[in-house]
Order: sequence, then C-alpha cells, then structure tokens
Amino acid sequence: MRRPLADESLAVLVHGYDFGERVWRRVRDGARSAPMRLLGRDALLVRGSDGVALFYDETRIARHGAMPAVVQETLFGHGSVHSLDGDEHRHRKATFVDVAYEDAEVERLQPLLEREWRDELDAWVRGGERTAYDAAVGALGRAIMAWAGLPGTAAAMTRWAARLAQIVDGFGAPYSPAYVAAVANRLWSDRHARRLIEAVRAGELPAREGTALHSWAWHRDRVGELLPARLSGVELQNTLRPTIAVARFVAFAAKELHDRPEWRARIAAKTAERGTLVGGPFAVMFAQEIRRTAPFVPMLPGWAIQDVELDGQHLSTGGRVVLDILGTDTDARSWEDPATFDPERFRGIEDYEQLTTFIPHGGGEVATGHRCPGEKIAITGLATAIAALSDPRLTVLDSGLTVNRRRLPTMPRSGARVRADGSPSHCPVH
Repeated sequence: MRRPLADESLAVLVHGYDFGERVWRRVRDGARSAPMRLLGRDALLVRGSDGVALFYDETRIARHGAMPAVVQETLFGHGSVHSLDGDEHRHRKATFVDVAYEDAEVERLQPLLEREWRDELDAWVRGGERTAYDAAVGALGRAIMAWAGLPGTAAAMTRWAARLAQIVDGFGAPYSPAYVAAVANRLWSDRHARRLIEAVRAGELPAREGTALHSWAWHRDRVGELLPARLSGVELQNTLRPTIAVARFVAFAAKELHDRPEWRARIAAKTAERGTLVGGPFAVMFAQEIRRTAPFVPMLPGWAIQDVELDGQHLSTGGRVVLDILGTDTDARSWEDPATFDPERFRGIEDYEQLTTFIPHGGGEVATGHRCPGEKIAITGLATAIAALSDPRLTVLDSGLTVNRRRLPTMPRSGARVRADGSPSHCPVH
C-alpha cells in the first residue's frame, strides 16, 4: 500500500523554481508525471509534450478556480479570461487575438519600441546609470500603452507601467510587503482602467477603432451585453501587463549578455548592418533562448474533470494537474543539452508555436486554447531590448547579477545595472 504523500504547498514557497526538480527526483528518470499533494488535494505534476497535451485538453482539464485566489485576484484580476473555460473562454479570447496576435499589430508596435529604446540609450549615454529592468519597464510600458491607444504623458505612462510591473513582482510572495503593495497597485490600476473604459463609453475620451482601448471598451459577452466597465478594465490591463512583465526577461538578457560578450558583439554588428534595433535575427534567437531558460512562470494549475492517467500515474476527478513550465522548457527528453545556454538552437525556426515543449507563454493553440496571444509582441519587445543592450557604448556592471531561485518571480538581484562607457563614437546604429 502506497504511503500517503505529504502536502507540498509550503515547499513551493520554500524551494521556488527548484520545487519541480525536487519532485521529479522522487520518480524514475525521464518520467512525464509525478504524484504529489497540493493545497489539500491529490495532484499530478506533468511535463514534456505528453504533459502539455494533457494539460491543454479541455475535455479532461479545466482552469476555472484552479489558480490560487492570492494569485488570480492580484495578478490577473477577478473574472479575467485566465479563469474561463469552454465557449466563454474562446469568445473573450477572440478579442485578445484580434487586438494582439495579428502580425499587423506587432508591426504597428515596432516603431514605438524603436523610439522608446533609443530614448533609453540616449539617457544612458548622457550619463544615466540605472538598471536594465527599470529601463525596460519604462520603455515597454510607454510603447505598449501608446500602441493600445491610451492617453497620457510619457511620465504618466511610466508611472502606471511601474505599478503594473510591481503587481507582477509581488503577486508570488503572499508572505511579504511586496504582496501588500501588489494588492494596493491592483486596486489603483483597476480603478484607473475602469475610468478609461467609462470615459470612452461616455464619449469623453476618443479611442481609435482597432486599438485595445476601443476593443475592450466595446467588447460584448456571448449574449451581446457589454462587459461591466470594471471587467473591461481588467482585460485592458491583461493586454498591457504581459508586455511590461517582459522587463524581467530583459534583466536576465542583460546578465547573459554580460556573460557572453561574443553574442553582444554579433548582435551589435547585425544591428549596425540593419540600421534598426527591431527584428534582428541574432537578437530574436537570443530572446528565444532567454525565454526558454530564464525562470519566470514556474508552473500552471488545472482541475481534472475526469479521471486521467499519464505515464503510469493515475489522478481521480477533482485532483489538480500542474504543468511544469520551466521543467518542460528545459526537459532533457525534449531539448539537446538543455542546461546549456545556446541561442543557435533557434536558428531558422520561424514557427516556434510548433515546438510543443517550448511553452514560456503557455502551450496549445492561441485561438482555441490558453496560449498567450501577446507572445509575438513579447518576443519583439525582448529582442529590441537585447539589441539596445548590445550597444558597445554600454556596460552591464558585474555586481548584483546573482539570482534567488527561491523567490517567485525572480530576476537578477540588482535588475542588471547598466551605464555608458564613455565611447559615444562606437554606436552601432548612428
């Protein structure tokens, strides 16, 4: 008779990003599923292509109510698309797809990213010294808010971006003051976004058709009713915040560029050749490898709505199925030499969505499943930041690049401090 498993809920907080690997050590090498107890229920940790296929099968797994409330309410917002299933999920998801997924929308964002990162470069060259993370919060935030059609000065957009970034920073630490700040910033942001929606509906604020502001102000549910202004504001934030959260990947990218000067040189040379910070192939390859390896979203939960079995492990209806995101992105059965940071593994890969075990922004289909429709925007934003940070006028400082893997979410401790090296004549673009 199998010995009852101890509840692992506290272990998630104690071990952070190493939690999954700790569970996998209990089962045979290369296993696709591992039994555990989580939040008082039987659970199954899954990984690899088989685990992804199970987790995103809506006939067997549901998402509604699976995310702990301390995460759902703070990070995503009450009633958001992340908590929906079935036709209701697909209906609301379609607006996200229309707003953010199409290539034309990504292209519309690119000149805004170029402008904002050139401003950040100029600020560094003028003598500023701040972190890659802080610069990215501002640059990505201003670009995505302008793209979304929001009003406001650059300073106001930067301040709201900082609030949204702090929500991401604090949601995973309910034992800390950062979580209290995240709750406060969620309340402020919900109120601000609701007022924007109300102003558009009242005719007091113009919103260009096709922008996120217009789309969410006039989004209707499956029976044709306008969403409550509060909920439309929540989904407007869910269009903005994932791009701002890419700032954490930017901090990891700065660390890797610091450790890999040969890649900085390659990216800088290609940037100079192309004359733009946006869309460089080496920067995109580097961005994809950052997304694969950097610890960000560790896992995602769902409910088993029927008995499920994977790789010899059984879970009864009502148990939790937990997809190991980081464990799948670095799985030895899915990736050659997965512990090695190697952007070359993404050379020539145009359709990354076909890589079933590459799931930093979720897996499955964008239109019908839970994969993030803003993933292409995230890649473009991160690659543009990488091109900017590869500028040979800049130096990523040595100190503060350690990463605390117990904290959720994490990044290099300092945010990766950057300053100009005093050689403006070496700009790869001008």
